[in-house]
Amino acid sequence: MSNENPRIATIKALLTKAEDPAAHPDEAEAYFAKAASLMAKYGVEQAMLAEARPESDRITHRAFDVKGKYVADRSALLFSITHALGAQNVYWTLTDTQTGKRYRKVRVYAHESTLDRIEMLFSTLQLQALNGMKRARPQCGQSVTAYRKSWMAGFSSSVRRRLDQAEESAVRETTEQGGVGAELVLVKREAAVEQFFKQAHPKLKIAPRRRLTGTGWFDGKAAGERADLGGNRLGGARKALAG
Repeated sequence: MSNENPRIATIKALLTKAEDPAAHPDEAEAYFAKAASLMAKYGVEQAMLAEARPESDRITHRAFDVKGKYVADRSALLFSITHALGAQNVYWTLTDTQTGKRYRKVRVYAHESTLDRIEMLFSTLQLQALNGMKRARPQCGQSVTAYRKSWMAGFSSSVRRRLDQAEESAVRETTEQGGVGAELVLVKREAAVEQFFKQAHPKLKIAPRRRLTGTGWFDGKAAGERADLGGNRLGGARKALAG
């Protein structure tokens, strides 16, 4: 008999339907919207439970090795997800000793349940982004690379906005159902994560803002509006996320 949380089981079932190539776009959108909503509610549930039992959901960190193509752009997608879910992150640009290619090691700080959601979201969204970016076509004469980088930026922007909205809706619904202090609990959790992060990295430097010249931002933004905000599993092995 499975001990899987019923909410997670439902999310997985909805996302399986949303990701089915045979599903009508309207049906897929409805499935994914419901799954994103449930995922946000799950996050609020875990936060409320941990308020009474802090040891059940401790603050920690998890490393993501972003390797392959469009490393900076996929890292930016990860940052959009982490910031929307109240996490903190730091990264290093390193060289893979086997391939000689540069990659990014991103360390994300958050509560364990939040890290599980971040991993699930990043796993599915980066694949959707890479597939969508490859199908998109820049205007004649425009650099394909510049277009794709700006496309990814637009995609990440939409993902951030939609995750923010899902989190806000989950808090509002929990409060309406009698979950007193849900918003305060989340604020306290984010403050605790920020303090933990600053203690770990007291002299952290802020990365300079990226400058993109391509015209794919709006196309990427539209694709981000359609993206399935989830994946088919929660947690799993931590491995290099290669393109």
